[in-house]
Amino acid sequence: MASEPDREPPPKADKKGPWTVLSVKDVYENPWIRLTHHEVLTPAQTPGIYGLVHYKNLAIGVVPVDDDLHTYLVGQYRFPLDAYSWEIPEGGGAHGVDPLDSAARELREETGLVARRWRKLLEADLSNSVSDERAVAYLAWGLTAGEAEPEATEELAVRRIPLAEAFRMVEAGEIRDALSVLSLQAVRLLQLEGKLDLPD
Repeated sequence: MASEPDREPPPKADKKGPWTVLSVKDVYENPWIRLTHHEVLTPAQTPGIYGLVHYKNLAIGVVPVDDDLHTYLVGQYRFPLDAYSWEIPEGGGAHGVDPLDSAARELREETGLVARRWRKLLEADLSNSVSDERAVAYLAWGLTAGEAEPEATEELAVRRIPLAEAFRMVEAGEIRDALSVLSLQAVRLLQLEGKLDLPD
């Protein structure tokens, strides 16, 4: 009797909550992100696919506030949007590094400011349907001015404006960057609740 031909074993399935992952393939990677393609069974047990963007750094944001209740915005052209964007000082922080250290570095690099006092405003997942990007944002005060040190690839503009103007820009859709909107609204809520205390 002839033996049956060897058959490929079924793929090993992993569970992610109600999702079943049948296979995983990295399709693109650079120093900042990795794009992974998943063959899956959906929570309804139907075949599907899922693309996941893994971010290799934390997103870091800072709302600096000076003694006159002014803040500082950074303007730059954003390649994915083909548009100019006004934002709070922000950038990436390596995993395993204290996010506060990364925030102080980004603030200094983009604006030249050094802050004596810090308060965590929020942690957030920025686009959790397609990415695992996590964000941490801080309020910074007790500011000392210095020289900005932007990266060689960056062309930045810095504006000092009243906090009230930054809040207006969010309401008017003139600030659209997600981390900036979240962070400025968090500061506005503190102010409305009488908790925007900036002790020396």
